[in-house]
Amino acid sequence: MDWGSLAGLILGLIAIILGQWVEGGQIGSLIQPAPLVIVVGGTFGAVLLQNGLGNLVRGVRMLRSAFVPQADFYPALTSTIHSWSTTARIEGFLKLDGHISAHPDPFIAKGLRLVVDGIDEQKIRDILDIDITSYEREQRHAIKVWDAAGGYSPTIGILGAVLGLIHVMENLSDPLMLGKGIAVAFVSTLYGVGLANLVFIPIANKLKGHLQLEILKREMLADAFLCIKQGEHPHLIQERMSSYWHQGH
Repeated sequence: MDWGSLAGLILGLIAIILGQWVEGGQIGSLIQPAPLVIVVGGTFGAVLLQNGLGNLVRGVRMLRSAFVPQADFYPALTSTIHSWSTTARIEGFLKLDGHISAHPDPFIAKGLRLVVDGIDEQKIRDILDIDITSYEREQRHAIKVWDAAGGYSPTIGILGAVLGLIHVMENLSDPLMLGKGIAVAFVSTLYGVGLANLVFIPIANKLKGHLQLEILKREMLADAFLCIKQGEHPHLIQERMSSYWHQGH
């Protein structure tokens, strides 16, 4: 669990609740089921229309990643690449075949297979570049779900406010209904803006950061496979890989 991300979300919510209390307002007035249904339902309805069901499902599945710290892949990956390059240089490319099954990552398996099969260097580069581009495009489509939610949420909140005011106008003769309608109006706007800026947009940006590191990892692997294919010395490859660590930090 990424406790920093969770703490940031909780801190934002506490700040809103504390501000309401300091101003003398009732905390219970912030809890309104109707505005929540309008904002959440309307937002994800618009997101579904824009992005389609497949991207929406993938985007929701990525939510967990926003609250899980991304492990530092560099030390272990560098050691593994050094092992591959040493094996290839001393025992030949065919010996790398035994390393393929040891890595569940399909990108790693594909890269090693291309090297073992003796594919031309330029073709290896082209194939891996296409794989990286396709992966990035698919992930960005899923992340757009949260970007879109952050864009639509405030507007849906305004629609909820308008609905609340309509309810007020319909019940001008009943003072008891006026307060409820006005509460729905203002709380809808609060939910729309609050969810956009405290939840949806931060999640989108966090996922973009995770994706950038994953793309960097794949570019590092692609470069390593080409270096191994070219027969470069393991220590030279390790030095080359160090430049990727500086890019990611």
